[in-house]
Amino acid sequence: MKASELRVSLVQGATRWHDAAANRAYYGDLVRRLAGASDLIVLPETFLSGFTNETLGNAESMQGESVRWIGELSREVDAVVTGSLIIQEHGTCLNRLVWARPDGSIETYDKRHLFRMAGEHQRYGSGSKRLEVELKGWRICPQVCYDLRFPVWLRNRFDSQSQRFDYDLVLFVANWPSPRRHAWSTLLRARAIENLAYAVGVNRVGVDGNQIAYSGDSAAIDFLGQPMIELGAQEQVATVALDAAALAAHRERFPAWMDADDFRISG
Repeated sequence: MKASELRVSLVQGATRWHDAAANRAYYGDLVRRLAGASDLIVLPETFLSGFTNETLGNAESMQGESVRWIGELSREVDAVVTGSLIIQEHGTCLNRLVWARPDGSIETYDKRHLFRMAGEHQRYGSGSKRLEVELKGWRICPQVCYDLRFPVWLRNRFDSQSQRFDYDLVLFVANWPSPRRHAWSTLLRARAIENLAYAVGVNRVGVDGNQIAYSGDSAAIDFLGQPMIELGAQEQVATVALDAAALAAHRERFPAWMDADDFRISG
């Protein structure tokens, strides 16, 4: 990877329940304040609706207004903008992360691990392919909420032929409720440490239409598991600069990846 800085902005908002238009206005205002000051702007999971099992009433297509909006917003602020929303495709609703670039190109990742304790597996289809994208020489693996609990799916490997890791930054967009906030903060640190990578998690705040409370706790964690920034329980926007040279030096002096077990993921 190139020894450069990556500016990542965490947009921790109070998502409006089942109101895409209000959320586009609300999050759009927060994102526009970051124009020229960020390379990557991260919104929460299902930031246009809240985390809901009322899928059909809140789903859009990839040709719908909200996907166009996130693409236009990315061009306006000249930064990648990402977050997840409910997409209906081929008769199936998906919790889909959209990765929108200023040049108009878009990539997507469909949440693989569906939160059965809230019935997500009964309303949504599951993804099967991990997404890895590049930005300013950084390799980034964007994920969605419950994926955080599954270290095998998230394992970062070193490829001897290309001489590079799968990713340098693992990123989580979330609607992670307050009662499980300790698990959220602990697992973010674990994923950073074990994968010799930075980890960023962006959660929401407030209370949703199901009366579930969210305490935020969005954070950027370095490769040692140390917090670079931790947000509170209120609406908050913060930007952190990730250092590629520091990451490369850590991987050189502590090459735990060389002793990692080999395996394949099936199913």
